[in-house]
Amino acid sequence: MSLIDKTIQYDDQGRMLYHPKFHKRHGKPFTLEELIYLCKYWEVDDRQSLSFALGKTEGTIASKIHDMKKNGKFEVYKKWVGE
Repeated sequence: MSLIDKTIQYDDQGRMLYHPKFHKRHGKPFTLEELIYLCKYWEVDDRQSLSFALGKTEGTIASKIHDMKKNGKFEVYKKWVGE
């Protein structure tokens, strides 16, 4: 019995590509809670851990962070306290 899952593929930067076992929220919009979590932990945790926690690919979360920093939303969600 092999412990290696040969269906897992990586891009040229070593990021795991979409895999249904690990990325169950792939293709679904980010929830408010996910955006807050992502921004709060982006500078604390690594991309792979965030990817597993949110059920989205590393590329997707990196792209989302880039977009939020560009439009000024990153700091808003990072500092979000809630209601």
